[in-house]
Amino acid sequence: MRFGFHISISEGFSKVIEQAEIRGCETIQLFSRNPRGWGSHPLNEKEIGLFQSGVKEKNLYPVFLHLPYLPNIASLQSKFYHRSIQSIIMDLERAEVLGAQYLIIHIGHRLESSEEEAIEAVSRGLNRAFEKVKNRIILLLENTAGQGTEIGYHFSQIKAILDRLEEKERVGVCLDTAHAFEAGYDLSHREGIERTLESFNQHIGLNRLHLIHLNDSKTPLGSRKDRHWHIGEGYIGLEGFRILINHPLLKHLPGIMETPRKDTEEDLRNMKVIRSLVT
Repeated sequence: MRFGFHISISEGFSKVIEQAEIRGCETIQLFSRNPRGWGSHPLNEKEIGLFQSGVKEKNLYPVFLHLPYLPNIASLQSKFYHRSIQSIIMDLERAEVLGAQYLIIHIGHRLESSEEEAIEAVSRGLNRAFEKVKNRIILLLENTAGQGTEIGYHFSQIKAILDRLEEKERVGVCLDTAHAFEAGYDLSHREGIERTLESFNQHIGLNRLHLIHLNDSKTPLGSRKDRHWHIGEGYIGLEGFRILINHPLLKHLPGIMETPRKDTEEDLRNMKVIRSLVT
């Protein structure tokens, strides 16, 4: 498994490589713009050139772009539904410019909609985005913890979305370990992990799994509360991560950590812990 972190772009794309190298990353995830806003600045050609050459020089792959937090295509009733589709279109295009291979999106909140209506809204929004952008970027649906009115916390919901897509080959899944645990999939021991992978394969297919978000959970199994924690220090624990990263069905995948970060030292500690579990 190739390990990495979500890297901040606050100092510019050219500084992402430096931050990745300090942390010992083999793969990276980043935003292409402000994650808590709708707007964006044009991508700077010089910055992007430095970023791309750095990615190649440091052998960082795959590169994952993450959609900002505000877009929500899970409710047709949302006044931001169409704006959210445009946001996906924008980042599909920006991913290609940056040289990323994947774009990760949160499936969203259904708000006052039913589950069925939300699934239809998501699939409709993705179909529209794919009509507008024809490129090779693979869009990854990230499973959720099921907090509030989130959908996508059960594998059957993700399957229902995939079944309605017109260009299924352009979509895969990012499995977040904290979200899965908080949604009720027990990843703290071998039996629970095997059951989870069997369920994932039955509903979605392991061939659609392109990335693991390696995050421990600060809240108990089935809490439906989205709280990431440091590797081995939460309810999944060291044994759960040892089994996950060495599992024959998963060890070929990249693993990105989104663990809490106050400073670089916390990232270095998490990287040291996850690498110590490789057998």
